[in-house]
Amino acid sequence: QVQLVESGGGLVQPGGSLRLSCAASGFTLAYYAIGWFRQAPGKERELVARIFIGGSTVYADSVKGRFTISRDNAKNALYLQMNSLKPEDTAVYYCNAVYPTPFGWGQGTQVTVSS
Repeated sequence: QVQLVESGGGLVQPGGSLRLSCAASGFTLAYYAIGWFRQAPGKERELVARIFIGGSTVYADSVKGRFTISRDNAKNALYLQMNSLKPEDTAVYYCNAVYPTPFGWGQGTQVTVSS
């Protein structure tokens, strides 16, 4: 059974950093295009970063230059390094497959950026 467990969120001041982790089980993460999504209250879920099987990455303009997505194939894990955080980054963050279609969604991890 596929399972995705996000962790690493928390409360951070503007300009701070967080590193999110995604532990995958039930499938081999490296064989999928996989990404980090986020959803703020009252807003649609958006894809903020993705990494492809070959290792190339794509970022939403809103996070480009500040966030870095990476994977550890040996650990079957996905990471999101978030630097220079802004209040508008506040959201619940999820990991999931981008292609061909997402698996069931996990609980996500809350990121709150506030002074």
